[in-house]
Amino acid sequence: MTRNSLLAISLAIVGAGALLAGPLRQSRVAVPPPSQPATPSSQSTPVYQHRVIRTFPHDRQAFTQGLVYHEGVFFESTGLYGKSTLREVAIETGKVLRQHDLDPKYFAEGLTDWGNTLVQLTWTSGIALVYDRATFKQTESFTYTGEGWGLTRTDRHLVMSDGSATLKMLDPSTFAPVSTLQVRDDNGPVTALNELEMVKGVLFANVWQSHRIAMIAPATGVVTGWLDLTGLLPAAELARVDVLNGIAYDEQGDRLFVTGKWWPTVFQVEVVR
Repeated sequence: MTRNSLLAISLAIVGAGALLAGPLRQSRVAVPPPSQPATPSSQSTPVYQHRVIRTFPHDRQAFTQGLVYHEGVFFESTGLYGKSTLREVAIETGKVLRQHDLDPKYFAEGLTDWGNTLVQLTWTSGIALVYDRATFKQTESFTYTGEGWGLTRTDRHLVMSDGSATLKMLDPSTFAPVSTLQVRDDNGPVTALNELEMVKGVLFANVWQSHRIAMIAPATGVVTGWLDLTGLLPAAELARVDVLNGIAYDEQGDRLFVTGKWWPTVFQVEVVR
């Protein structure tokens, strides 16, 4: 999005929620259970802090819109008119291994993988572009109404954000809407939902122009926890970057990564109470 502020990040999470029975170190990415009550409780939504585990270089020219981990590399969608790309990126070095430049009429947005394909949103064009993951060749496209912001997937559906408090569940074969999810915490609807990632059955969502990631129960839309990423970047960097955006999860390695638009770093982080 052309939305401005400050942030970027990468995480792998430890700690908390219903899991706080002791120093649980078996898993770095500990998340609140996805099966929360259908209505928010009277208690405040828990806020989790972060601990940086590792840092990795990131291209300062990448206006990151979507980040996906797959078999040891990142696939990244970068935005801006005339500069939007689809990339394969080496994690350890930040080197761009492959790049597809989009038509200048498109402002690229969220990205996810589905089977052997990559699906990339565009901001206001109402077009989702589908690529063969191995070749970056575009194989088809889908249309949708409204803006496209973030994109991820469950085992059955694609999940799309549009900057509101509503997430759309989509048929991956047709991009047709299947259902919607209204996201809320103890204060009411949570708007400006942006980049999305599924982590152990919980939906993670950047909240645009904030330092927080919402952890959402996909069955109810209730925010079961907040991940606070305040302070990830040195203060001297904040004037040179845009907002936190880009979440990727390595399921096999149990690592969570985050970065942002024009950020020089991808962070791997533990979540702590």
